[in-house]
Amino acid sequence: MIAPPFSTPIQSELQEVEALLHCQAYDAHPDLCAALDHLLSSGGKRIRPTLGLLCGKMLGAPHDRLITLAAAVELLHTATLVHDDLIDGALLRRGIPTLNAQWSPPATVLTGDFLFARAAKLAAETNHLALMKLFADTLATIVNGELTQLFQARGLASRENYYQRIYAKTASLIEMTARAAAMISPVEETVVETMRQFGYEVGMAFQMVDDVLDFTGEQAEVGKPVGSDLLQGLITLPTLYYLESHPEDPDLKMLLEGDDPPDRMQMERLVQSIRASRAIAQALDEARQSIERALTCLETMPASAEREALQVLARYIVDRKL
Repeated sequence: MIAPPFSTPIQSELQEVEALLHCQAYDAHPDLCAALDHLLSSGGKRIRPTLGLLCGKMLGAPHDRLITLAAAVELLHTATLVHDDLIDGALLRRGIPTLNAQWSPPATVLTGDFLFARAAKLAAETNHLALMKLFADTLATIVNGELTQLFQARGLASRENYYQRIYAKTASLIEMTARAAAMISPVEETVVETMRQFGYEVGMAFQMVDDVLDFTGEQAEVGKPVGSDLLQGLITLPTLYYLESHPEDPDLKMLLEGDDPPDRMQMERLVQSIRASRAIAQALDEARQSIERALTCLETMPASAEREALQVLARYIVDRKL
């Protein structure tokens, strides 16, 4: 796979992170080793460790601590994907069979638990108490967000709820990554806060774009039906914009007001209506506004190849295709 341009200044560091990730199950059950290799080799651009490495290198973070932090973040992310795929019943991710497509639910859960434990161990190896607390708090935010989505979010058309959900699901980890990279760097607290804000805006935009791609991507590429969130009764940003301009759509009213689970045919029709509306462009515009705020945060950072790469990465978030 060709390395994305935003990873150019940290190619050697990414290789170190990759090596550290692959050795995390060396002393575990052979099947765990195989599972970790499968998960790590399934593709992806390593957005989170890349962001952390670029932030930390830009700000002068100690090399070893930064590598350990980047590996901890990616392993935590990988663990959440294992559990997410099981909860969602997803059989493919990036066109490759998920772990739960091959293993029993108990084995899949335990593998995710093992990865969470290894991620926490790596975070502890930074020997930075405040970072360890931040890492634990972020994991709690992610898990609480998943539970909230399972029990309270179905058919709920609320911007406040939507922003809370995508923060917990995606933005909290990206926010933590940028903030933690600054925390281990020799910088003032104001810089740490600026980088936290940068990570927050990038993370929110990342999930907004994911929610757009859920409508505009192709099933063969995504590995799940187009509009899969809506088919499960989850209201995301494109649907919220569509609701504002089409409040009388009978399929949408059925989703919001009906006591029974949404009818699949009606939801598929609603997906097509949203795809054909201005809601997609409006959601993308909101994501771009978040990225512009993120880029403003970077204006106060020292000029460097890493800062330029972070700018490229931020723009990639809203320009990417599946």
